[in-house]
Amino acid sequence: MTCLAVIIVSYNTRDLLAQTLRSLYASLEGWAEAYRVMVVDNDSADGSAAMVATEFPQAELLLSGTNLGFAGGNNLAMRHLGFEQGKLGDAEIVWLLNSDTEVVGDAPQKMVAYLRSHPKVGVVGPRLHYGDGSFQHGAFALPGLAQLAGDLFPMPGCFHESALNGRYSCSLWEGDQSFAVGMVLGAAMMVRGATIAATGVFDEGYFMYMEEVDWCRRIVAAEWEIHALPTALIIHYSGKSTSQFREKMFVALWRSRLRYYDKWTSLLYRAVVRGMVRMGMGWRLLQSRRDSQNSDATRQRAAYQEVAAL
Repeated sequence: MTCLAVIIVSYNTRDLLAQTLRSLYASLEGWAEAYRVMVVDNDSADGSAAMVATEFPQAELLLSGTNLGFAGGNNLAMRHLGFEQGKLGDAEIVWLLNSDTEVVGDAPQKMVAYLRSHPKVGVVGPRLHYGDGSFQHGAFALPGLAQLAGDLFPMPGCFHESALNGRYSCSLWEGDQSFAVGMVLGAAMMVRGATIAATGVFDEGYFMYMEEVDWCRRIVAAEWEIHALPTALIIHYSGKSTSQFREKMFVALWRSRLRYYDKWTSLLYRAVVRGMVRMGMGWRLLQSRRDSQNSDATRQRAAYQEVAAL
C-alpha cells in the first residue's frame, strides 16, 4: 500500500500550483516511503493541466471535465484511490493540499510520523502562515452561535482572536506540542486512510466551504481525534481560487453554513441561525447604501439580498 497520497485540487491557479508542486517534490525528495501525487484539475482555463503534464509528468493528472468544487474534486481523487465508506483505498494516509500552498521543509514527513505514533488520531493539521509570513489560524473549535455572530456583526477586536470565536491560543501554535482541536482547515489536512474508510468521503452537498467542518464533525462522531501539529509548517497563499468570484463565493459560503446548521442542529437552533443571518444581511445592506452607487456596491447588495433569502 502507498504510504502517502497527496491530492491537490486546482482551479485556474497555474503558477501557484507549479510552486506548490515544486515545494512538495523538494520536500519529499529522498524520502524512503512510497507516495503518490495526484492533481485534480477542475476544468481550468489557464493552462494548468498542460503545465502539470509538461513540467510534472510524475504527477497523476485527473481531469474533472467540470468544476466539481473542493469537495467533489477531492472525492474524485479519493475514489480513484478506492476509498468509500467501509472500503479502504490504496493509501495508508491521504494529504489534501491546496494549490495555493508551499510546503516547508519536512512538514509532510512530520505529519505522517505523528499519525503513525498516535493511533487514535484520524486527522492532523499543520501550522499555517500567510504568504507574507504572518500567522494564519489553521484549526478551530466547531462553529456555534458566538462565531456566527462574529461573522455577521461588528465585534471588538479582542473577540476575533478569542476562544468565543473558535480560535486556539497563539501560545499553543508557538510551542512544539500538538493539541486537540475541533477541526482543521482543508488547505493542508492530513487524514488516516482508515478514518476515510470509517466515515466516507466529503459530503458533496457542499460545493465550496464548510465541507471540512462537516467531515471533521463526522470524524469526531466516529471517535477519532483531530490534532494540530505546530512543528509542521505550510505557507498558504489564501483564497486565490475563490477570489476570482467574490460575490458568488460569498453566497456559496453562507449557503454552505446554513446547510451545515440544517444538517447538525435542531429546528429551534436553525430558526435562531436564520434569524441572525437575516439581521446580519440587513445590517450590511444598510451599510452598503452609504457607499457610492458603483457596480461593486450593487453586486454586494445583490449578494446580501440573496443570502437573506436562503
